Amino acid sequence: MVQRAQGRDRPARQPDLPRMSASIEIASVSKVYEGGVRAVDAVAMDIRQGEFFSLLGPSGCGKTTTLRMIAGFETPSAGAIRVDGADITHVPAHKRDMGMVFQNYALFPHRTVAENVAFGLRMRGLDKASIAAKVKAALAMVELSGLEDRRPAQLSGGQQQRVALARAIVIAPRVLLCDEPLGALDKKLRQQMQFELKQLQKKLGLTLVFVTHDQEEALAMSDRIAVMNSGRVEQVGTPTEIYNQPTTRFVADFIGDTNIFRGERTTTSAGGPALDVGKGLILALPSSEAQGTGVLSVALRPEKIRFMPRADATAAGSSAHGIVENTNFLGGAVLYRITLEGGHRVLVQQPNAGTSRLFVPGNGVTLDWTPADLVVLKD
Repeated sequence: MVQRAQGRDRPARQPDLPRMSASIEIASVSKVYEGGVRAVDAVAMDIRQGEFFSLLGPSGCGKTTTLRMIAGFETPSAGAIRVDGADITHVPAHKRDMGMVFQNYALFPHRTVAENVAFGLRMRGLDKASIAAKVKAALAMVELSGLEDRRPAQLSGGQQQRVALARAIVIAPRVLLCDEPLGALDKKLRQQMQFELKQLQKKLGLTLVFVTHDQEEALAMSDRIAVMNSGRVEQVGTPTEIYNQPTTRFVADFIGDTNIFRGERTTTSAGGPALDVGKGLILALPSSEAQGTGVLSVALRPEKIRFMPRADATAAGSSAHGIVENTNFLGGAVLYRITLEGGHRVLVQQPNAGTSRLFVPGNGVTLDWTPADLVVLKD
């Protein structure tokens, strides 16, 4: 963590906070609101002890409702929630030994930083000396030593979020729940806080459940991710599994940029498995797809596609010709939109290799990829 109070030196040694964590089992949990609105539909997942676990999905997918049921702010309509094997489905929120961090910080504006952090400890009836020691340790942990007497309005957004985090961890929860906690921060500070929150989680050994709609944030921070859609879990896996091996069309399309093709199974001229997506485009499939018939969908990540000026092209294997339609400069990379000869449009991402290597709209190009670059999706 890089911020510190002005005029104060960093402590030689930061006090340690207790290390605790718990496993969580969500067993076929549903939540149906009045009027028959099904916000969560038979969600089942296991969150491991000491894991940074993200619930990722678009607005309205059920991720926040799931988090609120874990916290005890909502009661499941069906199913059970267990922590270390104990059923807590109907245990009140204040008895669940969990900390919560909200997007809007939820700080008391009339209380000082120290008073905000101490609130949960006072509710637990600790003596003043113990509260003071624990508050000091928590503020040191989030690099806010020296700001104890300030009020939230005197702090930056990043500092206010650190206060909210200190208030959550000071009670030594077994589980830390975060509902889009970085959503109100600007991009640079948000990235900084991502690193710091992940580092703090590992240092304390906390089980952390993190809600976000930001794919990059989930990929950067998580040990595992549950991708949610329309109240259901589409896929659970590590960031690399979710990105490189999406199992459904929704996951492939939601996580980053991708090209999705759908067509009829066929064979190449050499007899290998292939997919005919129409307009003269046939994609050679991985050899593992040698068996099977019917309609199929596949995903091809933009960075997996290689391309070159058409005049220089000597592509082997799967290839196609096209014209650069437009470009999107991303800094470290360039995203191209290519129109293929048959009319299909594809995205291609290439590293930024300098202006001499950039393609411009109207350039003819040849694209090339291997069958192994294609990921077969479940319909």
